Amino acid sequence: MPSGSILHGALIKPFVDMVDLPDLFVQTLWEGFVGGVLYALIALGFVLIFKASGVFNFAQGIMVVFAGLTLVGVYEKFASFGFTGMIAAYLAVAVALGVMFALAVAVERIVLRPLVNQPDIILFMATFGLTYFLIGFGETIFGGSPKVMIADQLGLPKGVIDIDMLGGRVSLQKLDIAAAVIAIVMIAALALFFQYTRIGRALRAVADSHKAALSVGISLNQIWIIVWFTAGIVALITGIMWGARSDVSFGLQTIALKALPVLILGGFTSVPGAIVGGLIIGIGEKIGEFYWGPLFGNGIESWFAYVIALTFLMFRPQGLFGDKIIERI
Repeated sequence: MPSGSILHGALIKPFVDMVDLPDLFVQTLWEGFVGGVLYALIALGFVLIFKASGVFNFAQGIMVVFAGLTLVGVYEKFASFGFTGMIAAYLAVAVALGVMFALAVAVERIVLRPLVNQPDIILFMATFGLTYFLIGFGETIFGGSPKVMIADQLGLPKGVIDIDMLGGRVSLQKLDIAAAVIAIVMIAALALFFQYTRIGRALRAVADSHKAALSVGISLNQIWIIVWFTAGIVALITGIMWGARSDVSFGLQTIALKALPVLILGGFTSVPGAIVGGLIIGIGEKIGEFYWGPLFGNGIESWFAYVIALTFLMFRPQGLFGDKIIERI
């Protein structure tokens, strides 16, 4: 296979580069890992609502933006009264959580309750409408300009840690380390919550069968509020982490759509699937961009995740951890 040919560039050169510059390969893996953990956090919001209601919540992406904008907007309001610093920042977090709880109640009362027993596509379209309502409402309240996340006031670390290894240097952003740790703790806490608490068992019962859950006295309305509020908490943490890496703007919701290949890969009903799928997509797209991107003129990161997901979809349509549904007719 001649050097410089397309086949050599696709099948040989990337692996030679990985061996020749192992520190660069580790750096790429780390950046993919951080992105993957954050993708998993976004996907978790979709999985929570889909498990409990069977509804694909198209509004999860805008909920990330809305939660982040609420946090920054409330802090700016505090600052206008001369109240700044870490205490003001965490009071703003508390207010943002209160807003996400109010949103969960409003969604249950106004959107979900009147649509009980309607086809899933109707509920999906309702979340589609909710997305555009939140975009318009958010722009009216907070404006359409990007806002800087209050990362310093929240105590998130800054700077870089350089580690000499494998004959080179690997640089780790302290913010990325904090984001990965917070996301892992959040995911572990939710897994324990689902597995060992009474509400968690009720949520799993609702996920298995609405009618069976109702027959043992579980309130669907309460469960939906809890699930949407939990998804709102996940959205707030995701908004803080993504917002600290860039800015908080309505463009952030397009990043949230990266959760779609994660869900396709991991399965729409699986919390472990969201985690594993997120890591595969995050690491896969970084390695694809760095080693195979030049063959396509670079910039493949925006669509390579969907190629990975569609490849899996051809062999396992329900995803790695999804439930295989068999209908007999």
